[in-house]
Amino acid sequence: MRDGDQRGRHARSAGGRLLVVAVVCSLAALMVASAPVPKPLVAAHRGGALLWPENSLTAFRQALALGVDYLETDVHLTADGEVVVLHDPTLDRTTTGSGRVRAVRLVDLSSMRLRHRSGGLTQDAVPTLGQLLDLLGPSGAQLLLEIKVDADRHRYPGIEEKALALVNARGLADRTVIMAFEAETIRRIRTLQPSIRTAFLVGKSRVDRERVPAREAVRWARELGATQLGIDHRILDPGVVAAARAAGIEVGAWTVNEEPDLRTVIAARVDLVTSDRPDLALRLLGR
Repeated sequence: MRDGDQRGRHARSAGGRLLVVAVVCSLAALMVASAPVPKPLVAAHRGGALLWPENSLTAFRQALALGVDYLETDVHLTADGEVVVLHDPTLDRTTTGSGRVRAVRLVDLSSMRLRHRSGGLTQDAVPTLGQLLDLLGPSGAQLLLEIKVDADRHRYPGIEEKALALVNARGLADRTVIMAFEAETIRRIRTLQPSIRTAFLVGKSRVDRERVPAREAVRWARELGATQLGIDHRILDPGVVAAARAAGIEVGAWTVNEEPDLRTVIAARVDLVTSDRPDLALRLLGR
């Protein structure tokens, strides 16, 4: 074979290899570019409080029908030790009753009705945590469960044990995040059941009061051993997200209801967004 022919064959072979490499690189770049961007999960705050009567079984059913990832709710304890789903420590704003939750029995609550935001009455009674868990179970969605304190900011004795017992009895521990603004509540939950996920909640008022950067909230959550930081969206900034990522802590932003704010927290790449308008949050995420 002549030298010129050999050089030609080698050149064609090398050119073919380069073409293959170029095609593979182009495909790899295309795959990276088209890979789905991580998006936050969506939690229906109090079931979707701007859409339906807050913390009602009706709201929770409708939120699950929308396809939310989490239901968010709050619990208090009645006089006879029942864990019930209600945001306020008193009954006046959202029910036909009045007075403190801890002063009434479950049987008393059963005769009361929840109110619409407009003040009109619904057919819903105040749910128990057990009823909510039974609704949640078949859905596959998860639960953000905030443990509240009473009107004097005192702990309900035994509420953590009771809430955990209800969650565990239904096999929902791995789908539940226990939340609280009170550090003591997070510590008790972690002592009682270290494996369950916890979220320490931090509002703008605390950051303002202590005159610290918002990223300090990450340190507070880490020192408590919380797996998640739930932060007021008004104080969320890139420093908070970066500090949380470095600490291995998830970030949830609450309560985000307006479209510009939702777009901002989505762009910030938080792990979870909690909204009274879960329908809007899902739409903005293309879901």
